[in-house]
Amino acid sequence: MQIALQTSVPWEREEMAGIFNHYVEHSFATYTETPVTPERFNEIMDFHAGWPVVTARTCDGLMAGFGLLRPYSPIAAFSRTAEITCFIRPGFTGMGIGSEILAELESGARKLGIETILATVSSLNDRSVRFHEASGFRECGRLPGIGRKRGETFDVVLLQKSLITPVS
Repeated sequence: MQIALQTSVPWEREEMAGIFNHYVEHSFATYTETPVTPERFNEIMDFHAGWPVVTARTCDGLMAGFGLLRPYSPIAAFSRTAEITCFIRPGFTGMGIGSEILAELESGARKLGIETILATVSSLNDRSVRFHEASGFRECGRLPGIGRKRGETFDVVLLQKSLITPVS
C-alpha cells in the first residue's frame, strides 16, 4: 500500500486517539481499559518536543497509523535510550506500514543520538511481539503477571533493539 509518512502535528492527536481507542476496546495492545479523551491520550503518550512523532497517511488522507519515540527515563544515564509506541489503523495491519513507521523513527532516533530503543508489549499481544522480533528487537526481559485487563492477567514483555552497528 502506498502511504506518505509525515511529522505529526498537534491537531492530529484526536485522530491518533481514535486509532488508539480501537485497541483499548478490542485488544491487549494497550494497557488502558476504557477509551481515552484526546487530552488523556496526550498524557499517556507523553509527547516530547523534538522527539519523532510520525503519521502514515493514505493517498486520500486517511491516517493509516502513527508511531512515536519518547525518552525512556529523565535520568541522564539513560539519555541514549528511547521507548517506542506504534499503532496501525484496523484494516491496515500486515501491509508494511508499521515497518515504514519504525524505519522513520529509527532515523529520527539516530539524529537524537539514541542508541537503544525499547518496547514494552503485553504477552497477550503475540502479533506485536512477533512484529518487534522480526524487526530486530530481542526479548530482554519479562515481568510476569504484573498486568491485568478485562480480568486477564498478562506479562509485560521487554524488547530491545540496538541502533549501533557493530564494528567488524
